[in-house]
Amino acid sequence: MSFLSTLYPAYAEIFLLVMTCAILIVDLFVTHKDRTLTYLLVQFTLLGCAMITVATHQPGVMHLFHNMFVDDLMSDVLKLLSYLSVSMALVYSRSYLLTRGLFSGEYMVLTLFSLLGMMVMISASHFLTLYLGLELLSLCLYAMVALERDSTAATEAAMKYFILGALASGLLLYGMSMLYGATGSLDVSTVSDAIKRGVPNKELLVFGLVFVVAGLSFKLGAVPFHMWVPDVYHGAPTAVAMLIGSAPKLAVFAFVMRILVDGLQPLMEHWSAMLMIMAVLSMAVGNIAAIAQTNIKRMLAYSTISHMGFMLLGILSGNIEGYGAAMFYNVVYVLMNLGAFGIIMLLSREGFEADTLEDFKGLNQRSPWLAFMMLLLMFSMAGIPPTVGFFAKFAVLQAVIAAGYMWIAVVAVLFSLIGAYYYLRIVKLMYFDAPESYEPIKMQPDTGLLISINSLSLLALVLIPGTLQTLMSVCAVSVGQSLLLH
Repeated sequence: MSFLSTLYPAYAEIFLLVMTCAILIVDLFVTHKDRTLTYLLVQFTLLGCAMITVATHQPGVMHLFHNMFVDDLMSDVLKLLSYLSVSMALVYSRSYLLTRGLFSGEYMVLTLFSLLGMMVMISASHFLTLYLGLELLSLCLYAMVALERDSTAATEAAMKYFILGALASGLLLYGMSMLYGATGSLDVSTVSDAIKRGVPNKELLVFGLVFVVAGLSFKLGAVPFHMWVPDVYHGAPTAVAMLIGSAPKLAVFAFVMRILVDGLQPLMEHWSAMLMIMAVLSMAVGNIAAIAQTNIKRMLAYSTISHMGFMLLGILSGNIEGYGAAMFYNVVYVLMNLGAFGIIMLLSREGFEADTLEDFKGLNQRSPWLAFMMLLLMFSMAGIPPTVGFFAKFAVLQAVIAAGYMWIAVVAVLFSLIGAYYYLRIVKLMYFDAPESYEPIKMQPDTGLLISINSLSLLALVLIPGTLQTLMSVCAVSVGQSLLLH
């Protein structure tokens, strides 16, 4: 067997790295302002990665690089969804960034490098590989938040994100060092086996777990490590806020699964209690604080905190059905978040940011179709049937109840009812208030088509027979096979 043939599970990562370096060089010779060539090369790269991921998929689990990298069904599904999310984010943000002079080669190269970090996180089976992927993703996002150098808000947001992110990385590394000290290994499966056999210093192990969970909760944006989320969403360019709230959430889900479920499953009684507290607090703080917001990006930031709390419920259930429900919820959340930020950018124009709730007044009179798309997105985020958001929440609640946490399910439903208020408030503004401006909304054909497909899919996934069940089964089966075969 040749050396190259042993690397085929990592062909997508290798292709992405080579193409990103090539795009970086090609962009030096692109002088046109709209960067069409660079943009098309980026989309081609994402398509190529998807084709390679599908072509190199094998049943079972493949390990390489001395067991530091794993290729399984869950990693392949999450990578395909990450390519789709990044591609959609670039389509939505192109016009927005062009009018602000931010649609540069640097933006697209940083986006691709952040995607590479996500892919490494998704396929990591070693604590060091997980950390390297996380830092590659984080460093790209720090730079992208500060890309609008003349904006005081963006610079301030980048500084907060960087400082708090460095603190969280330190906590994570400190926790990993304790796990290494207790088990003698940084390999995820070896750590799990060592814990099952019993380690001499259980206190050190649990102490390390606390630091690891703290680092993970920062990356998720869960309470009490959520402080950066509203400030970064508010200060960053809307296109960057959309990127932070979409594809990286898929990678962080894989990150949590690799560490807590693959590696630290024997300590579930300890980490499930911590996740329970974070989930309840995230739903409480996220939904209650969102009510007071007048800036829609800050509102969506607090909404993200509450959604991450809901996703954690599926993980703390401790069974494959719960993990599958959490993955499905994450996928649906990313789809909803992309659509919501896409519409915010459509309403923005040169010299004007449509980032307050007032900017949505009378949207139905300016563009009935766009208002209907936003209505579907808000209904789905609120978990109102027949949108797919309702079924995503229902799947998580079923898993939580099956695990014996009935009281948490009741609390989650109550906070969802509170959350429905601020989502429906936007619907009220769009349909019942007079618009402050009757200026027509301009959009590129590809953006208009994609936003329609994105929003209508929230209904289509439910109304087309078998589609919803198929997607939920794919999530459950991919998680189940990955866990059973490790």
